[in-house]
Amino acid sequence: MNELVREWVEKARSDYHTAEREISVEVNPNWDGVCFHCQQCIEKLLKALLQKSNTKFSKTHDLEELLRLILPAYPALSEIRDGLEWLTVFAVEIRYPGESALKEDAEKSCKITKECWAMIMPLIENE
Repeated sequence: MNELVREWVEKARSDYHTAEREISVEVNPNWDGVCFHCQQCIEKLLKALLQKSNTKFSKTHDLEELLRLILPAYPALSEIRDGLEWLTVFAVEIRYPGESALKEDAEKSCKITKECWAMIMPLIENE
């Protein structure tokens, strides 16, 4: 794995661990933070895969757009489209007043993130 791909993966892993820690908090959990870090994790994994496949991408938080770019190389990833659609809304909107995540949103975000991680990481690690 080249260095830039490795950096994307490490940043994704950090977001994943942050979400995992926060969802287990019993006093004052930050459900917004869980959802945000789940979205960030998968965004960074997709960017790692795009980097690995030498596919250019813009600075975007839109997971569906990143998926569209990577599907020609990895068509099996189409099965995570619905999950990516769910997570994308937590990239920006959740960080501003008027939007708040619930515990159920955080749990669903973590479940989707685990499923996406399981599909994307083997593609990144496959040399």
